[in-house]
Amino acid sequence: MRIRDALESDAEALATATGRPREVVRNMIHDRSVRVAVEEEGDGNGAEEGDGDGAEEGDGDGAEEGGGNGAEEGGGNGAEEGGGNGAEERDGDGAEERDASAEVSEGGEGTVRGFVAFDVRADTVHVTDFEGSGSTVRTLFEEPRRFARREGMGVEVVVPNDEETSEVIEASGFAAAGRGPRFEGRRTTRYRIESEELDEGKDE
Repeated sequence: MRIRDALESDAEALATATGRPREVVRNMIHDRSVRVAVEEEGDGNGAEEGDGDGAEEGDGDGAEEGGGNGAEEGGGNGAEEGGGNGAEERDGDGAEERDASAEVSEGGEGTVRGFVAFDVRADTVHVTDFEGSGSTVRTLFEEPRRFARREGMGVEVVVPNDEETSEVIEASGFAAAGRGPRFEGRRTTRYRIESEELDEGKDE
């Protein structure tokens, strides 16, 4: 399994995984920095062995330029004034159901096992959406972490309290930092990693 930048040809696979319209997903790919975990034929080693090269090659340029432009288009904003929470992008049905949908999606190359989308606002890298199994998400979260470390920023993600994602997020180095904004009546929790915590040892 490897990590790479999302392509427009991945839109259908990501739409299937998230249950969103293809055009909405296509806008997200254009407006955000999006990485996908892809399992190619004969590759059964799991997301933990992804090389993460997408971050070094794509270098998060979309993160600096995306800046929350997808709000009107449904591309990953809402509960926090257009930035930094995956809460509004997911349907709240639970991690297991999201994992199952991600595992059957065919992307431009191989099978898409998950993805992470992020952008930059107010000197913070905001994870706006993600999908995948626990191990895949942990590997994908290394991408915004790496970008933030290089730029000297913190990383935040906000998720609804009724989603079974807290253990995966905490395993990725995040710590609960208080209540997040309500989204569609649902309570959320804000998780954050400070810039000084993003040392090399935690990413490798």
